[in-house]
Amino acid sequence: MTMTDTSTRMPALYIGHGAPPLLDDPVWSGQLAAWARDLPRPKAILIVSAHWESAPLSLTASGAPLVYDFGGFAPKYYRMTYETPDATALAARVAAMMPRTEPVHQHASRGLDHGAWVPLRIMYPAADIPVLQMSLPTHDPGRLMEIGRRLRPLRDEGVLVIGSGFLTHGLPFLTSWQLDADAPGWSSDFDAWAGEAMARGDVDELASYRSSAPGMPFAHPTVEHYTPLFVTLGAATDPTEPGDQVIDGFWMGLSKRSLQVA
Repeated sequence: MTMTDTSTRMPALYIGHGAPPLLDDPVWSGQLAAWARDLPRPKAILIVSAHWESAPLSLTASGAPLVYDFGGFAPKYYRMTYETPDATALAARVAAMMPRTEPVHQHASRGLDHGAWVPLRIMYPAADIPVLQMSLPTHDPGRLMEIGRRLRPLRDEGVLVIGSGFLTHGLPFLTSWQLDADAPGWSSDFDAWAGEAMARGDVDELASYRSSAPGMPFAHPTVEHYTPLFVTLGAATDPTEPGDQVIDGFWMGLSKRSLQVA
């Protein structure tokens, strides 16, 4: 069984999802909204967020409440909802695409976390597209690219595959929490390195970030905001073909560079 066919192959995206205040930032939210308008309309969305590290590979439950996995923000963010149509068919399709060596757990009660619902509220505010979130079961680039490769046929079925992270995420090392703060050297250096590697389609370089990237480990003291990129690259028709870097620049000094692959 497959999802409804479409003649349009959807791209795959790697996006920075921001914290809840992204919803009030007219610049970045405007960039995300414009990007979504330029895309073919998805039949469904499969999103891998930095904020769900879980093995075995796990899928959210349709209709479950949102996960408010953040603290210290205005009360209004904890009252927000994003109720999307049932994604049970997509969950079954994803589970069937994985090999026996990559078992899939269907979570009974977990909804979308802020790495999913914050950017999607901007990109698809009507909440009228089924959304399924998949966990990060590993941070190994090769294994994540293989998961993305297995998901690639979904793109021909109208499914938008998104890796949601943040190209730099050294929160402990930020000295300012202003949205327009200057980027620290470790953030700008890592961003420039990644942007150049993406422009070359150099997957091996991107995968060797621990040893090759400037700004480490400050740019990623933990790596869960970077590694969703490899699901996106794996889902590309040709991972070595340079994609489009649709958004760049910085937010609170962190890189919001985002990628679209064909």
